[in-house]
Amino acid sequence: MSNPVIVAIDGPSGTGKSSTSRAVATRLGLSYLDTGAQYRAITWWMLSNGVDVTDAAAVADQTGKPAIVASTDPAAPGITVDGVDASGPIRSQEVTAAVSAVSAVPEVRARMVEIQRAAAAAAPAGIVVEGRDIGTTVLPDATVKVFLTASAEARAARRSGELGGTQSVADTQAALIRRDAADSGRKTSPLAKADDAIEVDTTELTLEQVVDRVVELVAQRRAAR
Repeated sequence: MSNPVIVAIDGPSGTGKSSTSRAVATRLGLSYLDTGAQYRAITWWMLSNGVDVTDAAAVADQTGKPAIVASTDPAAPGITVDGVDASGPIRSQEVTAAVSAVSAVPEVRARMVEIQRAAAAAAPAGIVVEGRDIGTTVLPDATVKVFLTASAEARAARRSGELGGTQSVADTQAALIRRDAADSGRKTSPLAKADDAIEVDTTELTLEQVVDRVVELVAQRRAAR
């Protein structure tokens, strides 16, 4: 492959970003990066180290301390914090409730963006990067930009399923709506669709159909080069 392919996949929670991104990376032989896991990882570190996550100044002061390393292998996308596997702990309800506040701190975003750009630059064949500000902020020159959407009901049902039914669909939907508002309303790198991103509504689509659509978009862009 002459030029590395950079695929940016953005969108709110529950739209299928992770499943789609991993499958696209696997099918195209590319690396994969879940930027949301990185924000969860630094949030988990803050909580574990007694940092008040509602105090932006305190969070900013500690941002440079944890060593966060994410695997870019789509078959094994783990993440470590200071050498400890954090793949499980970062998915806790406590982290979920705090991640928007931590993610909104400009110093946190600046550090994560630096790490994310480095990961993309180090991927020899290219990389699929998923998040909320990849096409707009992290990798604005990405080969292909996709913005996934889905109805609130579909997103809530999917996320409730991921949580193993520990939270009702109604409660999950309310939490997603709050998260959307926080992510879209933050001043630094808000959740937004890039002007040149292709929007794909996943509400009525199977995972395979969404993956096919993204792979098709990559093929079209390669052919146009």
